[in-house]
Amino acid sequence: MILNTLRYGGTCRVPAVPDTPALAVDNLTFSYPGADGPVLETVNLLVHPGDRVALVGPNGAGKSTLLKLILGLEQQRTGTIDVYGHPAHTCLHRVSIVPQRTSVDWQFPVTVRNVVTMGRYVHLGWFKRPRSEDKDRVQDALEAMEIADLADRQIGELSGGQQQRVMLARTLAHDADLMLMDEPLNHVDISTQELMFHTLERLTSAGKAAVVSTHDLGILTVHFNRAVFLDRTIIADGPVEDVLTPETIAKAYGFEFHKNYPHQNHTPSEAPR
Repeated sequence: MILNTLRYGGTCRVPAVPDTPALAVDNLTFSYPGADGPVLETVNLLVHPGDRVALVGPNGAGKSTLLKLILGLEQQRTGTIDVYGHPAHTCLHRVSIVPQRTSVDWQFPVTVRNVVTMGRYVHLGWFKRPRSEDKDRVQDALEAMEIADLADRQIGELSGGQQQRVMLARTLAHDADLMLMDEPLNHVDISTQELMFHTLERLTSAGKAAVVSTHDLGILTVHFNRAVFLDRTIIADGPVEDVLTPETIAKAYGFEFHKNYPHQNHTPSEAPR
């Protein structure tokens, strides 16, 4: 259900603690019931206002799980997660999510405007009618994502790129300070990608923070100021130009890197995981 990604109504609006990170993850370990081992192990991560962070790693690395834990969609057991100086579950009004497209029920009978308006529920609660201010925020978000002409369309009638613009418009309407995006580039066109990154760059320049899960290494140097490589634990974290190395990629994706191969063979070779 699309509503499963929108658990914000009634959240306490605690103020940010001055001079604290947008996100602070400390010594986080998490296992799913019945799993052979932890999905995340001793994860430590700081994200500051203005950061535009790429969260990189293979399938099963724990990227989506980490985002769900920040949102409170999975129950945290070991370690701490703070948002602007408070436990994350008390600050969900400051956090928004663009979920993976496959996690959304696109046949749910709602319009584009309905979905974008859901971004305002954190400010309203579930059962209050949108105010004039809320309607203006929704309209601004629709126009920013260039989908105002689709406002009355059913979400299931849209293309993949249009659907992703709807989810980002919902995030804009939410006006969160920490934006999480889970594989937002899957099945979207180039114009949607560029609009998405232009929007993220504008928002982070204004002091918001973004964490974007992605497999696309080619976009890191262009659209992010920092990359975090994750494979159950954090393998590398820093400026993109420092951590985007053959050695880091090989370690994160389970390859054996041979520095002394002849030039024509100088590529990572896959090793058993």
